[in-house]
Amino acid sequence: MSAGGEARLESHEIMMSSAPVGSADAAYSRFVQRVRRRYADELALLPDGAPTAQSLQQTWQALCARGYAPAAALRVLRHLTLERLAVLDCEHQAPLEVVTHGVTALAELALDAAAQLACAELDALHGAPRAPQDEPPGPPAPPPDPDRRCAWWIVGMGKLGARELNVSSDIDLIYVYEGEGETAGNTEGRNRISNHEYFAKIVKRMHALLADVTEHGQVFRIDLALRPNGNSGPPAVSLGALEDYFQVQGREWERFAWLKSRVVAPAESARRDGTGAWLRPVVLPFVFRRYLDYSVFEALRRLHRQIREHAARRAAGHPERAHDVKLSRGGIREIEFIVQLLQVVRGGQFPELRTRPTLQALQRITRAGLMPPDKAQQLAEAYVFLRRVEHRIQYLDDQQTHVLPTRDDDLAWIAVTMGFADTPAFLRALDAHREVVAQEFDTLLGGDAAASCPGKGCNGHTPAADDLQALLPTLPPGFAQRVAAWCDHPRVLALRDEARLRLARLVERTGAWIEAGRVSETAAVRLADWIEPLLRRESYLALLQERPAVHERLLRVLGAARWPARYLMRHPGVIDELASRELYEERFDRATFLAELEARRWSLHKTGEDDDETLLDLLRRAHHAEVFRTLARDVEGLLTVEQVADDLSALADAVLHVTGLWCWQRLKNRHVEAPRHAIIGYGKLGGKELGYGSDLDLVFVYDDDDERAPEVYAAFVRKLINWLTVKTGEGDLYEIDTALRPNGNSGLLVTSFRAYADYQQNRGSNTAWTWEHQAMTRARCVVGDEALRARFDAVREAVITAPRDRQALAGEIRAMRQRLYDAHPVRGERFDLKHSPGGMIDVEFAVQYLVLAHSAEHPALRDNAGNIALLQRAESAGLLPAGVGHAAADAYRRLRALQHRARLDEASTQIDPADVTAERQAVLALWQHVLGG
Repeated sequence: MSAGGEARLESHEIMMSSAPVGSADAAYSRFVQRVRRRYADELALLPDGAPTAQSLQQTWQALCARGYAPAAALRVLRHLTLERLAVLDCEHQAPLEVVTHGVTALAELALDAAAQLACAELDALHGAPRAPQDEPPGPPAPPPDPDRRCAWWIVGMGKLGARELNVSSDIDLIYVYEGEGETAGNTEGRNRISNHEYFAKIVKRMHALLADVTEHGQVFRIDLALRPNGNSGPPAVSLGALEDYFQVQGREWERFAWLKSRVVAPAESARRDGTGAWLRPVVLPFVFRRYLDYSVFEALRRLHRQIREHAARRAAGHPERAHDVKLSRGGIREIEFIVQLLQVVRGGQFPELRTRPTLQALQRITRAGLMPPDKAQQLAEAYVFLRRVEHRIQYLDDQQTHVLPTRDDDLAWIAVTMGFADTPAFLRALDAHREVVAQEFDTLLGGDAAASCPGKGCNGHTPAADDLQALLPTLPPGFAQRVAAWCDHPRVLALRDEARLRLARLVERTGAWIEAGRVSETAAVRLADWIEPLLRRESYLALLQERPAVHERLLRVLGAARWPARYLMRHPGVIDELASRELYEERFDRATFLAELEARRWSLHKTGEDDDETLLDLLRRAHHAEVFRTLARDVEGLLTVEQVADDLSALADAVLHVTGLWCWQRLKNRHVEAPRHAIIGYGKLGGKELGYGSDLDLVFVYDDDDERAPEVYAAFVRKLINWLTVKTGEGDLYEIDTALRPNGNSGLLVTSFRAYADYQQNRGSNTAWTWEHQAMTRARCVVGDEALRARFDAVREAVITAPRDRQALAGEIRAMRQRLYDAHPVRGERFDLKHSPGGMIDVEFAVQYLVLAHSAEHPALRDNAGNIALLQRAESAGLLPAGVGHAAADAYRRLRALQHRARLDEASTQIDPADVTAERQAVLALWQHVLGG
């Protein structure tokens, strides 16, 4: 029967169906009925179960063996595949991925088959296209070969790239070839054409093989509109031209399109290159910016408005078209936009977010803390629900539509195949899912901006004038003076109109908040100081404009103290942490930190980007973000000084662990899979009292009898120290001090554990000094396996409990204390919180004496528990008069807090002694009792 005849029968076929109304039988589908009538003899050729690449290839070959031409066989194969998927989906409730992966496998097979057919035809006419003879643009670089075939790739975009095709989908393709040249000519060496012409002919021939409508229909509709310059551009583009286009003309919305790009054919190229070893370095920098990129919000809003307006025009006069499960409010497209927006904004710095499938991306977004798990679960459920409805709409007549049918019996069939008792229950569930999606979409793209940012300068609110000069009279004097300097500043004048508008909105909003008492003028001036050098990075303006809560939190951090402002000047990217919902609810978690870092490294490894420089930057960004999170909690008063020190120390431990792990993996001369070494932390790190910007006192040891060990571990430690200290574009991690190693700066950088233990326990002629034993009281094994940690703990305990002449020990500690007095003079009558008599050093030296002199008899003093806890234990053990230990502990806590606050505000730590009279007296009482004099 002709296609026209079938169309005339469509309205009657449902009555002819063997599927009763209210049944979930796939036979209700008019498309399924047609396939079963026309291809009854071929249906058995497709093996049972879900279609796979192997079963589809087998079926296509069987169809060809029956006499179908290859292109016709592909069309018949499509009918058989969709009939099978309708049965699995509607009758057996197959998971969504069974359907989408099945259609994607069909598309990949068809594209590969068509590519082979087209190349064979054109090679016979013109010869194979030859590769350009200059050096290829990406690895692996083959040797020069004048006869090497020009590489080419068919790039699947959108749902094809993500393996998410629907059952009546078209396929978005972009054809890319390696570079310019010409073909080899036919067997007579004639009919040479340029590579550009050859691949244009390939595109045309493949379209005929796959998209032309024949008596068997078509395989797939093909859309090339996403190629550079759209429908006005060449059908195939060279790799160099593609890179130039991205750099000069690529638009924001195209980044979302290329986010899901994947090499899908020819099969050999897809297997060899994955996402394209040559394409990857061109595509990734275009899609994912190096910095957090909130400038895409407005681009996505514009794209969404265009889609909505287009859908509204289509629905004008046709109200039934408003029920579009893809394009209407709360539809599939809005879920995809939510997910892709978060990926594009942060994917440059967080490579673990770079994945194509929507549901997998949602999981990664949740793990990254960008969306609450319950909200992500709701979106995932809505996505699966809407995609399954979309498929049922398309099963009805094999039409590329996403609009709910208007016939009651069609709706009833969809409802029952979705597991609902009736149509009203199905429609209620559909509305509920769409409402969840719409609310989240509006929240993410500023639909609730008026609620979160009442007043001036918010999204959608145009300032009185976007000319900064006009805003000056509305601002407080100090802030106005700072903004006035921008009116003729070259960086401001060079901004695009959109960016200048954002800047004006931020200024206006900040001024309104000052007037309302929400932020201080000092914070506003510091904001101006912070933002001026960043004006060329418009994404920061976009972030603050898009996220009023981040803007306000930033002002509070800047207004709290000078050091946070300076830290933000060095590491501006960390302000994105202020958008986190959990910022003020959680503390540093080592396991989460390490898992996230490893996930990012693995993501970079999969795309070949895990070179040393990238990993160095990755470590620095992660470290800076964690420091800033602690800082934000600190200035909000959510953490005590001790908690700040605990979190910063735990962060340093984790950084040392992961940096050592990665350095060892990349060490060329390593002789074992896992290193047998330990890192001993001393000083503030050892005592878990790190502050912001503290350096790390480290000693490196190994326990390895291999003859190569000294050389290997020396190279390893040098590499590790370099990774920790070298400055990259993202800054550095820590300053490292190794002076506490055996024999100090004249000693080996890394020593065997046996030599270290002998040195510390005074075995042999080369032994530790008393001040090194003082340092040992606060030492701990930061990195090392459990066995080595236990051995270190045993050495430490042996050192601090060794018999000593207490009078001689006291004399040596007093002498050391005097040297520190002399090295840190105090101005006039001021009191230095750390170095003056009665200051923090006195507490620390008194505790070290108590540990070295009495821990043998009092085991409670052996733990590396910190000065405050050890003072309290010493008093409980009777080593201090009643109240002296606790008073000194409270004084030490207060002095640490004052020192911490002064350093945050970059103020002097030498203060009026009257401000700490009680604390000073408590410390002096401790010193007098413990060390006298």
